[in-house]
Amino acid sequence: MKFLAMTLGFHLPHPLTGELKPVTERFREIVAAAVVAEELGFDGFAFGERHERPFLSSAPPVVLSHVAAHTSTIRLFTAVTTLSLLDPVRAFEDYSTLDHLSGGRLELIIGKGNGAAQAQLFHVTDQDQWDRNREGYELFRRLWREDRVTWSGRFRPPLTDAEVLPRPLQRPIRIWHGSATSKESVELAARYGDPLFSANVTNSVEPYAELVAYYRERWEHHGHDPADALVGAGSAGYYATPRSQDAVETYRPIFDARVAFLRKQGLDPVFPTLEDAIERSSILVGSPQQIIDKVHRYHERLGHEVMHVSAEADGLTGAQHRASLELFQSDIAPVLRKEIPSRPFPTGGPS
Repeated sequence: MKFLAMTLGFHLPHPLTGELKPVTERFREIVAAAVVAEELGFDGFAFGERHERPFLSSAPPVVLSHVAAHTSTIRLFTAVTTLSLLDPVRAFEDYSTLDHLSGGRLELIIGKGNGAAQAQLFHVTDQDQWDRNREGYELFRRLWREDRVTWSGRFRPPLTDAEVLPRPLQRPIRIWHGSATSKESVELAARYGDPLFSANVTNSVEPYAELVAYYRERWEHHGHDPADALVGAGSAGYYATPRSQDAVETYRPIFDARVAFLRKQGLDPVFPTLEDAIERSSILVGSPQQIIDKVHRYHERLGHEVMHVSAEADGLTGAQHRASLELFQSDIAPVLRKEIPSRPFPTGGPS
């Protein structure tokens, strides 16, 4: 198994102290988290894309370029690139440039995106968002593979023998499809023989397992070898200590504050208590062995080879978070790497 450290770039008050850090400091923390992830041996660093509060992740190519300049080996992921909102040509130019600047370390996870503010900013509607995502991806995919493209569609001006520069370092770059609940994203991934990354965060495992099973079914329907299907999955939080009791005791006020925040927003939490979340959600809180066992249970349902854990403290102190990540790499990751085989990531450069 391979492991990504991931952040969506939240900008929220500290769940326990109420402190809201300046925007500049939050960006510095995000870049520092990527540097730590590389230092500790994570395979990748993933940064989200959102265009509304409470996120600071509206410009992932800029952030990941800064991360690329401060790291040298870790793979760089988007989580996700909201392609339904973007001009595929402009997105290609940004990410092809980033592919060169990172030395061929870039991988993209695309998705439709969501949120009312995003729809208002980009004039994307519930009626056309899936068509935009599909059409945008079909052009985006061709741009990575063809030096000149002739194309026409509904949502951007046509291209005639168009050369879009710079040409990428990786030929082609690997593109995953991120999905929370939608068969549309799953179908697109299966049709083109692309990997799938399941959100696996908000609900219990059942709906995500159903989507992954559908992906594998459609993968075979489209004529692909079942052995080539590749799945990744998220996790809803992470904190490990040698003794499970210590992990639960430390994480409980953070989790309770998160639940209180959701209720203040008028949302009914799916998992109202930490015990319920540990039992039924993908949150990883406990001892190393408990976390290893839980990842195995999820792997039995999803068959995933890649997973993400939180790159940032999320209410923990810096020392607690660092110690927890070190424990992950010393006691958890080696076992899971051995017991759940995974294929190598691309090595960068032209294929």
